[in-house]
Amino acid sequence: MSVAQIIDGKEIAAKVRAEVAAEVARLQKEHGLKPGLAVVLVGEDPASRVYVANKAKQTVEVGMNSWEHRLPAETPEADVLSLVQKLNDDPSCHGILVQLPLPKHINAEKVLNLISPDKDVDGFHPVNVGRLWVGERALVPCTPTGSVILAKSVHSNLSGFNAVVIGRSNIVGKPVAALLLRENCTVTIAHSRTKNIEDVVRAADLVIAAVGIPEMVKGSWIKPGATIIDVGINRVPSDNGKTKIVGDVAYEECAKVAGAITPVPGGVGPMTIACLLRNSAQAAAMQAGVKSAFG
Repeated sequence: MSVAQIIDGKEIAAKVRAEVAAEVARLQKEHGLKPGLAVVLVGEDPASRVYVANKAKQTVEVGMNSWEHRLPAETPEADVLSLVQKLNDDPSCHGILVQLPLPKHINAEKVLNLISPDKDVDGFHPVNVGRLWVGERALVPCTPTGSVILAKSVHSNLSGFNAVVIGRSNIVGKPVAALLLRENCTVTIAHSRTKNIEDVVRAADLVIAAVGIPEMVKGSWIKPGATIIDVGINRVPSDNGKTKIVGDVAYEECAKVAGAITPVPGGVGPMTIACLLRNSAQAAAMQAGVKSAFG
């Protein structure tokens, strides 16, 4: 029995970072423009601290300015809002990212919506959501962007593909569906309450699983030769009494049927920061009114 091609997210993310570094160098040479990304971290969440440190390191590596604003967990909401507004007003700062989760006393929606849409490198602002869906130039959420890049590493042209997105979140499911429509796919959004979901998925040439249910998608659901992009990151008990990370796809059985598949970890995950850097370079170009290599 054939085994699927493994889509190496680490390798493809490295290529994206190299493209960003080249674009940053071009913007500096041709326009005297050095993109800058500011990250705001409120509190001491261990996972967030590691993630923010990795973002800062990779931002500098591609030649951009990087600023970290670390605030105590007890920081008043008004102070966080004031900082975001200050960054909005700073012309040297082209991208703003507020690391989630925020402490419970801070209204995350209020903070995120205050970020200027042109500096919203997470792509979560309602203005960017609207721009994406109507086909305008927009900053698009990083994980969906990375997912489509991974799919296109296998199929350079997705036009005409029957794509099924499993999951309807604002962070992944809905924006990745919009991106696939831009690629001229026929898109179905399925979710945990979809009737006969296995039949829906079995018709797909491309499956993007982002439902947050460990190993929900079984090998019997997959059309032979289909491409699978597994966005899920779930921690489950392991045989040794510890835990392990699995995706939303039952990897071993699906890999025996699919034509190509992303592993978890090592698939979509590495693409998220790479696409954040991509968005930051794009945002700088948009704000300067110059052409961007990334749309």
